[in-house]
Amino acid sequence: MILLHRLASIVRWLVHRNGAEQDLDDELQAFVDMAAADNVRDGAAPVDARRIAVLDLGGVEQTKERVRSARYGAWLDEVARDVRYALRMCARSPSFSAIVVITLALGIGANTAIFSVINALMLRSLPVREPGQLVEPLFKYPRDPRLNSYSWKQYERFRDQNHVFSDLIAVSRDRFQVTGRTSGPEVVDGMYVSANFFDALALQPAVGRVIGPQENQIGSPSAAVAMISWSYWQSRFNLDPAVLGASLIVDDVPVTIVGVMPREFFGLLLGMDPALWMPVAIEPLVRKPSRLMNGSLGGAIVGRLKPGVTREQAQAEMRVLDRARLTELEARMHDVQWRGVTIDLEPAGAGLSVLRDRFATSLLLTMAVVGLLLLVACINVASMLLSRGLARRREMAVRVALGAGRFRIVRQMLTESLMLSMFAGVCGVALAYVGAHALVKIIASGRSPVGMPQPLQIPVHLDLHVLLFAAGAAVVTGVLFGSVPAWHAFVSAPSSSLREIGGTGETKPWRRFGQSLVVAQVALSVLLLSAAALFVRHLTDLRTVGLGFQTNSILQVTLDWSRSGYKPRQMGPLIRQVLDRLASMVGVRSATLAGMTPISGAAGSQFINVKGFTESPDDRRRVSLNTVAPRYFETLGTPLIAGRDFAPEDEGRPRVAIVNQAMARYYFGASSPLGREFTIEGQARPLQIVGVVGDAKYWDVHETPPRIIYMNAFQGSGLTNPIFVLRTDVPPMSLAANARRAVRDVLPNVPVARISTLAEQVDASILPERLIAMLSALFGALAAVLVAIGLYGLLAYTVTRRMKEIALRIAIGATSRDVIRMVLTSALGLVSAGLIVGVPIALWVKGYAASALAIVAATQVERPITLPVNPMAHVAIAVVAMLVVTLIASYVPARRATKVDPMVALRCE
Repeated sequence: MILLHRLASIVRWLVHRNGAEQDLDDELQAFVDMAAADNVRDGAAPVDARRIAVLDLGGVEQTKERVRSARYGAWLDEVARDVRYALRMCARSPSFSAIVVITLALGIGANTAIFSVINALMLRSLPVREPGQLVEPLFKYPRDPRLNSYSWKQYERFRDQNHVFSDLIAVSRDRFQVTGRTSGPEVVDGMYVSANFFDALALQPAVGRVIGPQENQIGSPSAAVAMISWSYWQSRFNLDPAVLGASLIVDDVPVTIVGVMPREFFGLLLGMDPALWMPVAIEPLVRKPSRLMNGSLGGAIVGRLKPGVTREQAQAEMRVLDRARLTELEARMHDVQWRGVTIDLEPAGAGLSVLRDRFATSLLLTMAVVGLLLLVACINVASMLLSRGLARRREMAVRVALGAGRFRIVRQMLTESLMLSMFAGVCGVALAYVGAHALVKIIASGRSPVGMPQPLQIPVHLDLHVLLFAAGAAVVTGVLFGSVPAWHAFVSAPSSSLREIGGTGETKPWRRFGQSLVVAQVALSVLLLSAAALFVRHLTDLRTVGLGFQTNSILQVTLDWSRSGYKPRQMGPLIRQVLDRLASMVGVRSATLAGMTPISGAAGSQFINVKGFTESPDDRRRVSLNTVAPRYFETLGTPLIAGRDFAPEDEGRPRVAIVNQAMARYYFGASSPLGREFTIEGQARPLQIVGVVGDAKYWDVHETPPRIIYMNAFQGSGLTNPIFVLRTDVPPMSLAANARRAVRDVLPNVPVARISTLAEQVDASILPERLIAMLSALFGALAAVLVAIGLYGLLAYTVTRRMKEIALRIAIGATSRDVIRMVLTSALGLVSAGLIVGVPIALWVKGYAASALAIVAATQVERPITLPVNPMAHVAIAVVAMLVVTLIASYVPARRATKVDPMVALRCE
């Protein structure tokens, strides 16, 4: 009841404040009137009776204040007064307030933008029933990334034989040509789903219904149904409810739309928003021959743990169930490495882990960088507020002398700081919205993991988690930078402040503390700049060191033959015609073609048998295979070490091959491989080695160059979907239109799927490192700017404080150079102190940064190469950058100091 009375009192005070004030005034007036009447009866003169009554009361207004302060909820009034005063202070110094808000907004916005992407990729749970119970089975073959990829038959075996999952679902990605009722054909991403998909996840459609059991009869016409995504419904059907029952032509099969997926559900695969969701039973209708029927259809599996079953228990059972698959793979592929492959169960409540595995470390590392940037911003603002607090010291002393408590002053100072940080938080959220979407575009520009669309689709929203993070960051920063001026106000003695007439009110300890804030900024900025230099250098090395090919001036043209209607035997002559047309274009130095190009993320491999070479089954490793045309090595700049290139005369002759140095060293040692023969596993016809070329990386830039065999594209069956590769004498993309025209002249029915440069392909493969380098360089530069602002402010304040000293020096003969030297010495002293602190920290952190880069590389390949790191070079870059910042920040204060007029400055002495 007491609590209810208190709440009622607070509500009455807030809602009926005027009435409560009037009641209080009436009560006090009535009390004074009665007391005055009593005083008259006691013999007091009427003119004095009321004054005596007011004095006995302790003053009417004073009593009102005591009553107000005793009310429950009175603190709300005090907070409101603090807020109003803080707003007046912000309005009184708009330039100062704007600088503080912008400085903090950059830090808060950067942190919120990175966090929003981390939230989308790592933290946000799927909008399904009990996402914490979802797990995915991952296996890892040596040198391959972790995979959740199983045949549909294996999924059915897991589903029927396990005892640890209440539900086991599967999805399989495919691309479809779709023709709508009002739109032409387009290619979209889609998903085949298992029969229990919607029930297991408890998904409810936004419109219509989900796919039912009656539509899961394999190959039945009743299976020709689909649900469409919310985004596809919005972009293609303008959210028209009449879409239900409409028909889409999916790869020549009429499919009926029965529902729309929930708006917040983007699927299980992060980075992909499939337009179509169809039962797997439809696959034999849209694919001829059917991969489901011949056992080659693969998909990802997600399980829901039974109540009481732990992930470890489920993992143990899945490993037992998977042993038969691994044994069959070992026997069929003659590959003993399958013996060491095991299943690991990982949480899948936030979606499947493909993108998480690739970007988690780089995003967390970037989060650490922006956290340091925010700390630099807080120190910078604390320094500015401390300077302003020194100027307001007399104001605070007067308020204390008039009765304000020290804690009341501290609360007012913190309120002002929190007000500025809240404004910065709002601006930071706006910056985060722009920054997060820009960051997503950068991530989407990278090479997609196997089985993912290009470009990636990452839904980033400023949801409740992100907004709470931004609000928390604003509050923490407000308290962090506001505590310095608040503490200064708390410990300041009002009597000494009031005695200082015309002085700065600055004491030596607080002057040193202000200088130490600049030193801290310099130290942190050295750390950020040296890390940025390390990351940028690492990125440069990845782009250039040991690739084995040249990336500049290489154009790649890829065609889409999937719906051309040509038979494989018809494609060979047409491919040659296209190659000849591309080679004859103005600006093309050489042209060739290949089954795969370097760093494309695709690399076929097979076991080989070399005559005269024996190895144990445990030592056997697959060899990468590539099919290329003549002039391939010349075009890419890969050196020919021995032997010859492929030639047109090879067609119709015994099959020949070219190997790289890694292949030659492993199989032939110091002897020449030229003329030696080998066979590919499962093939009888031998290939003769006619050349040796330099090593080149193919799967990933982090790898040690693999053993590679190159085969002639114009021997045997040749290629059915080659990539045309051009070396140009002009900027490569300037020939894109001409390349499309050349293809269209020969193959009017075959669209150009993609035109890109090899440099873009390499950059796309090192996106995590590129992301780290780009953002760390940006935030390191921002930190340097903040240091320049802080140093400029301190030097300008120092020049003002020492104006009389400078005037006296000039009066007794100091030159402008002497004055500039004095200011620069002061600045360099602070920066040197920051360097003394920051350089050892930067050298110490270098090891952790290099380890983080190694972890990032390990998400791409199993055993990444280690690039040399020169920590002193990176720290030297940071030191030079700080010295340049010092000179820039010191220029204006130093020039101002030289303009001091001794007569004016010393007139009052």
